Amino acid sequence: MKHSTIEFSIKSDKPEKLACDCVVVGVYESRKLSDAAQTIDAASSGYISNILKRGDMDGKLESTIMLHSLPGIQSERVLLVGLGKETEFTEKQYCKAVRASAKALANTGANVVGSFLAELPVKTMDMRWKVSHLVEVTLDASYKFNAIKRKSEDKPGTKKGIASLSINVPQASDTQAGTVGLADGLALAAGVSLTKDLGNLPPNVCTPTYLAEQAILLGKTYGLKIEVLERAALEKLGMGSFLAVAQGSEEPPKLIVLQHLKGNKNEKPVVLVGKGITFDTGGISIKPGAEMDEMKYDMCGAASVLGTFKTIAEMDLPLNVIGIIPTCENMPDGRAVRPGDVVTSMSGLTIEVLNTDAEGRLILCDALTYAERFEPSDVIDIATLTGACVIALGHHATGLFSNNDDLAKELLSAGEASLDRAWHMPMWEEYQPLLDSNFADMANIGGRAGGSITAACFLSRFAKKYDWAHLDIAGTAWKSGKEKGGTGRPVPLLTEFLVARAKQTNK
Repeated sequence: MKHSTIEFSIKSDKPEKLACDCVVVGVYESRKLSDAAQTIDAASSGYISNILKRGDMDGKLESTIMLHSLPGIQSERVLLVGLGKETEFTEKQYCKAVRASAKALANTGANVVGSFLAELPVKTMDMRWKVSHLVEVTLDASYKFNAIKRKSEDKPGTKKGIASLSINVPQASDTQAGTVGLADGLALAAGVSLTKDLGNLPPNVCTPTYLAEQAILLGKTYGLKIEVLERAALEKLGMGSFLAVAQGSEEPPKLIVLQHLKGNKNEKPVVLVGKGITFDTGGISIKPGAEMDEMKYDMCGAASVLGTFKTIAEMDLPLNVIGIIPTCENMPDGRAVRPGDVVTSMSGLTIEVLNTDAEGRLILCDALTYAERFEPSDVIDIATLTGACVIALGHHATGLFSNNDDLAKELLSAGEASLDRAWHMPMWEEYQPLLDSNFADMANIGGRAGGSITAACFLSRFAKKYDWAHLDIAGTAWKSGKEKGGTGRPVPLLTEFLVARAKQTNK
């Protein structure tokens, strides 16, 4: 099966007889060889054992060493990947080993590769899971954003890294599970890649109009129903809160609605709502200049909804899912909303704008009200909402808030299974008075203390008619520094949640 960068296949070959550029096998700590490594070691008269005895590698997790021209081995190279302690080899360690192998091969001339990592036992995970994650992690590690670069990083005639990867399974009977896992992994990788691409595009390219065009393209490709509501329609709906954020920008706002209707006709849909601020200056409450370029990522909630729809469409997931994306820019021109302004949301509730940089909640609240018309089973909003969430949880966990503990548990479980973890945050009634206003039904901020919580409390006031969860991805949607770029999160979490929900619904 072909991805845009790598061609994958499922095989059941013997590692010593596989003729390719490189074979990938694992080594546990204390230099214990995996089964595939033992087979190669025996066929090469102890070549690997001799290398390890010299102290070049002891199996530490994520360590790698490339061996060339082993006697009795068909492959030109053998890549040894450290697996860590055998007793601690869990899903996380497996994915780290896969990532390490992909990175080690990225700058080599090994184009045709055979991996035997999926043969490793990973506690309770089956072959389908192992193959799916091997594919997704390999593609994630191999991802390059070259859409805007004029120069190619590869010299003509020299293709670096993996072009073809055969994933080996222990027995022919594992081939079917491996094939299903391969399809799952490719579908997830396609959604993650789209999410990254959209986040990484510059804000002069990825505008609200561009996001709408990408949604329309998804609709044409997969037969999804797509609707794009323009400013006049938003005014008619009474989306005064959303329009207040958009009024300082030359870019027209859009409300994008996607429908993946593959479940039963009478089945209530899951609704995903994604924050789509394609650039956030902070508005009149303008942000500091340092790292403001990263505010192009303020549409990663929207990007993750589009990416998730691509994944579930590729999977042809038997579930009804609606996507709602409010998208605009937050700019500080002469028409921009001011601190002190009072706006009226679609719900009729009035909001005193104390800080124009708390704009994500102002566009989401109208989208949450709009979601009511679909009579949803659940609504999940995804947003790069608060810097406070980054302070609370760092860059490892997504902040999870919900008005329904069962829904929160489903999402937490999906996060654990997909290794795209979230943490359940409190949203008690005691926090609600922080949003009190003397001049409107509520203020749009509640002060510095518990900033991510009061933001969630604000949204909860517009989500009282259904089970709702809020994912604050401000710390997980992108990376800063040398590895600056979109992460594609939380597409794995959302996909895992929807797949589990489809299984539950179609029992």
